Amino acid sequence: MKNLFINCSSFFFVTVLILLEIQEGFVHGDESASSGFVQTKGTRFMLNGRPLYLNGFNAYWMMYQAADTSTRDMISTTLQQAKSKYGMNVVRTWAFSDGGYRALQKSPGSYDEEVFRGLDFVISEAKKNGIYLILSLVNNWEGYGGKKQYVQWARDNGHYLNSEDDFFTDSVVKGYYKNHIKTVLNRVNSFTGIAYKDEPTIFAWELMNEPRCQSDLSGKSLQGWVSEMAAYVKSIDSNHLLEVGLEGFYGESMPEKRVSNPGYEVGTDFIANNNIPHVDFTTIHLYPDQWTNSDEAAQAQFVERWIKAHIEDSASVLGKPLMLTEFGKSSRSSGYQVAVRDAYFSNIYDTLYSCAKSPSGVCGGSCFWQVMAPGMENWGDGYEVFMDQSPSTMAVVAKQSSRLESLS
Repeated sequence: MKNLFINCSSFFFVTVLILLEIQEGFVHGDESASSGFVQTKGTRFMLNGRPLYLNGFNAYWMMYQAADTSTRDMISTTLQQAKSKYGMNVVRTWAFSDGGYRALQKSPGSYDEEVFRGLDFVISEAKKNGIYLILSLVNNWEGYGGKKQYVQWARDNGHYLNSEDDFFTDSVVKGYYKNHIKTVLNRVNSFTGIAYKDEPTIFAWELMNEPRCQSDLSGKSLQGWVSEMAAYVKSIDSNHLLEVGLEGFYGESMPEKRVSNPGYEVGTDFIANNNIPHVDFTTIHLYPDQWTNSDEAAQAQFVERWIKAHIEDSASVLGKPLMLTEFGKSSRSSGYQVAVRDAYFSNIYDTLYSCAKSPSGVCGGSCFWQVMAPGMENWGDGYEVFMDQSPSTMAVVAKQSSRLESLS
């Protein structure tokens, strides 16, 4: 865009550009999600030759609600509010719903067009608002189908499997999942006319939400699966970034790193899994209240160690950007107050911002868990944030958006 105006002698057009940039206000003005594909350069995300930093939230429910036209406005309102009021520029959400009610994939290779149109709508609304999407392709957990549903589909077709973890090794199940990858990436959006694999609004694909393979703590089963599936995604779509969906647990490739784990392993290996060439950046999640049986002070120490360890390893061992793609503070935890949540968010944001402005710039951003829309009060898991009802928390979020914008 800059070259266009450099070569244009009209003062009118320059004035229009300035006004548009002022009107955009928060996060990346002319470098919105519609202007090009994000790339990585060393430990930084880059867009049009400049560093890009991301601040946003999780909203797994978007496709589900958008599939019903009566609740579709939830998506529009949430995205507009997130960008215009709080400067957020990324949302992580599901591009899967396998079996069950309002499923995207009703059975292997059979898709519900209305639900797919819901996902189309989410992408088109994100595009309108200049918000990037991280789209996850399958769940480790039972919610919305996940690996359990894939394994059950294979069993229903007469294939004997021992456990849900056969998802990572069985050729039939891997074939089902590859077909889902191919279907989603090649999908042509019914609102924009653009194939998903050609849509710059999509920031990254995520192989799986929180993959775990506890039947093989060596990590070899998951390592083979990540390597195979990452290569398959890139064979279809070389435009987009790719990440695994990891929580950050260390494994056997660097045994000395396992002291950072919260006392157990889950069959993943933060170093080895992310060291695969087709994986573009690293991710961690952060739930000390679920992972540790400790008091608030000990949890705070764990948070500091967890983030610091992964910053150091992403920068010096892996040489890739890092995103904290899930964190939150549960209202169901002992001693919860909104002020406690605000302080928790603020401390994490301060750490990420200090890292982002450091020479490595390895901390590319974060997505807190999670935003809910008005009318979804019964959907809560304790971590939900209703933006209109959470002015102090959202002020903390907006501050982080502004600070990261200043670095770009």
